[in-house]
Amino acid sequence: MERLVSASGGGLSRDEIEVVFRRLAQHMPGRTATAKGPKDQPDPFRSVVSCLLSAQSRDANTAAATKALFALATTPGAMLALSEGMIAAAIKPCGLYNTKARNIRRLCHVLLDDLGGIVPQTREGLMRLPGIGRKCADIVLSFTFEKDVIAVDTHVHRVANRIGLTEARTADETARQLEEQAPPWARRDGHFWLIQFGKAICVARRPKCGTCFLNDHCGYFTATG
Repeated sequence: MERLVSASGGGLSRDEIEVVFRRLAQHMPGRTATAKGPKDQPDPFRSVVSCLLSAQSRDANTAAATKALFALATTPGAMLALSEGMIAAAIKPCGLYNTKARNIRRLCHVLLDDLGGIVPQTREGLMRLPGIGRKCADIVLSFTFEKDVIAVDTHVHRVANRIGLTEARTADETARQLEEQAPPWARRDGHFWLIQFGKAICVARRPKCGTCFLNDHCGYFTATG
């Protein structure tokens, strides 16, 4: 089988990538009917804002910040009625609160002034919003709009590069390679399979390689086993 070069992916061939995703589909849970927007927010606006708040923040701190913020405002217009200082005070638990408060107000202005208050449903549109990068855009696309996108968080980035699905130093590059290399049929649930695999088996420390159902197609196991 022809191997992928590092410029476009990891050490696995296209046939091996197909096998990996088929096994993930067999062993790991996919998208569920209860999958909601980031941090379980009920609408696209709050999903985008909560994803913005989650950057470099622990889940518990993000949850505290979103609860406090959305107790004050839940729409772009209502958010702009708050001062930057009021927003910063509400989201202080999540860290980088001054920058995030500034971006939240800028994001609301863009939504209202340029987009009629509607959150975009494309990656390009979402990434034009202040404070929204590819990771956040893809998470919103996948969870909120149920698009066939493999969103790359810490778990997915680690697992994809450890196995050899990708060869990338950044999560954004991992996302680009997965978009290019993953079979089209696997893109809807790929994020869910990989993240659950990363939490249950391919954990950060002491991955369970000996009993892993992918160890015969894993670059890490081959190199260390």
